[in-house]
Amino acid sequence: MTSRAGFLCRGAGARRSVSVGAARRVKASTPSQRAEGKARLLSFIEPLERGLLAGDEEQKEVERLATSLERINPTKDPLRSDLANGKWKLVYTTSGVILGKDRSPVLRPSGPIYQTIDAVSGKARNQETTPAFNGVDADLTPDPANPTANVKVQFKTFKIFGLIPIKAPDTARGELEFTYLDQDMRICRGDKGNLFVLLMEDPSTRLG
Repeated sequence: MTSRAGFLCRGAGARRSVSVGAARRVKASTPSQRAEGKARLLSFIEPLERGLLAGDEEQKEVERLATSLERINPTKDPLRSDLANGKWKLVYTTSGVILGKDRSPVLRPSGPIYQTIDAVSGKARNQETTPAFNGVDADLTPDPANPTANVKVQFKTFKIFGLIPIKAPDTARGELEFTYLDQDMRICRGDKGNLFVLLMEDPSTRLG
């Protein structure tokens, strides 16, 4: 398994410090405002195949819609909220690595891509499905600079075809910021500058 499964924080782009939330002003909002914002975002990204078909203009519009939601994030301390825990499905990312843009079309992820977060045990798991069923397990540690929204990620074990384990090098690490969280949507920013939008699949899933 390569870093292609590591959408916790990895992907192309310049490394940056994850501090979006510290600078982002969160405004009060109503459930209907958040529902409308989520509906606009999901409607726009639906035909983009998780971002694979997104050009520059589409990426700019998704960024605008995601930022609008981040500004009305209803969960003040996402890493301390049970809403963060569970199995999430990736519906959009700007990471070409995760989308498999550098792979042959027959080897690109075609089935769902999942991420399980267990903040209590400090564990996470990314799992591709068809065609390769690659995955990766990681340890999560709250970032002292912003422990309620940022985590440092240390990848531990990659799995090829879901079966063959490969120990991750110590350098396989990064950061992730939770910028929007409610009961069914999560938006995150990685330290490589990538955007991730996920929908809740199973809130009962745990890794501890």
